[in-house]
Amino acid sequence: MDIQSLKQRFGIIGNSLALNRAIEIAIQVAPTDLTVLISGESGVGKENFPKIIHQMSARKHGNYVAINCGAIPEGTIDSELFGHEKGSFTGATDNRKGYFEVADGGTIFLDEVAELPTATQARLLRVLENKEFMKVGSSKIQKTDVRVIAATNVNLPKAIEEGKFREDLYYRLNTVPVSIPSLRERKEDILLLFRKFAADFSDKYRMPTLRLTPEAQELILSYRWKGNVRQLKNVTEQISIIEQNRLIDKETIIKYLPGSYSSRLPVLFKDPANDSINERDILYKVLFDMKRDITDLKKLVGDIMQYDDLATILKKSDTKIVKDIIQPENVDDSYTGPSDYSFSDLSDLNNQTVPQSEFRKQQFDSGYTNTEFANPQFASSEFDGTIQESEIVDESLSLQDMEVRMIKQALKKHNGKRKLAAEDLEISERTLYRKIKEYNIN
Repeated sequence: MDIQSLKQRFGIIGNSLALNRAIEIAIQVAPTDLTVLISGESGVGKENFPKIIHQMSARKHGNYVAINCGAIPEGTIDSELFGHEKGSFTGATDNRKGYFEVADGGTIFLDEVAELPTATQARLLRVLENKEFMKVGSSKIQKTDVRVIAATNVNLPKAIEEGKFREDLYYRLNTVPVSIPSLRERKEDILLLFRKFAADFSDKYRMPTLRLTPEAQELILSYRWKGNVRQLKNVTEQISIIEQNRLIDKETIIKYLPGSYSSRLPVLFKDPANDSINERDILYKVLFDMKRDITDLKKLVGDIMQYDDLATILKKSDTKIVKDIIQPENVDDSYTGPSDYSFSDLSDLNNQTVPQSEFRKQQFDSGYTNTEFANPQFASSEFDGTIQESEIVDESLSLQDMEVRMIKQALKKHNGKRKLAAEDLEISERTLYRKIKEYNIN
């Protein structure tokens, strides 16, 4: 069966390369009995892939059992998975078969496997390794021939590091990994999904099909879709029911997309897959620093428009750019000459004030910068009519150096107390310790 036929059979919509690759892996692994771990964000459609694997395997005539591990209370999950004997606990009035016994010869899908308690994880590991289990309240070992497919939206390596998931179980489940792309990673499928959902709801509620204006299409393409396909489907259904006008414009769809005005902006967020300081966080901090510099530039322009001469600007402006780059002490404010002062002789510039209008005119005519006018060495040199390109020394912006600097500043701020420094950096104390050891920070 080809990929397109498989998509139609299981209701998978999309043509992105990442989605097609995930389907190809599912098809290749289906004839085997290997354990499969499906990973992806919530709402991407992970539940379709275990069905594909089961239906294309030799076990397709056996039972297929899907279990949401996060929906079963911790106290009863062992009984649900492995069964129990009569009288094994209060309320156990009869023997009960567990899902692993019911699915014998077939496939069992463990959704949200990261929610399993640690004790249950040990039981599951025994099933995967030895194909055997014991019911709750029984000492009799039972065999089961079942294929296990697991899925999670949690970063399992991080859960292992935090002691919430068994490392040996992770490697046993992750025999064949299948990664499902998020909706923002397959933007070419967004409009296709919207049209499919709009058509479905049009038939369901017997109303005309929704259409989007070009501006509305651009908006939904740029939106982040944290809930992925599930969120897009819900939004489409809401609009189908509530809106009377079938042509949906940008202003209408904004009401159904929380935070859509900021959808195009880079956003600082804590990545659930990694709470350490990563390169993205550092780059965003650099961008915010650049934004502050631009604000200072705007204030400096305002000072130039307000004051009448360069010396006053240099002495009264409190912008960081003036303080760091221009040295006001090199310019004397004693000059009170006319505003039409000529700059044909630059040798006296160090002792004279430049009127604002003439300063701007001369700056644009000659290509000089503020720092050149404020530099006495430049002012005393003879101008020969040629303009030399100034050398720009670019400070190294090594991401590792910036990370080390941030860690040192946090430790110094809190007198070496790592717990407080970790809270200030918004990382775990364990991650901070690892970074200190990695970078050999004293």
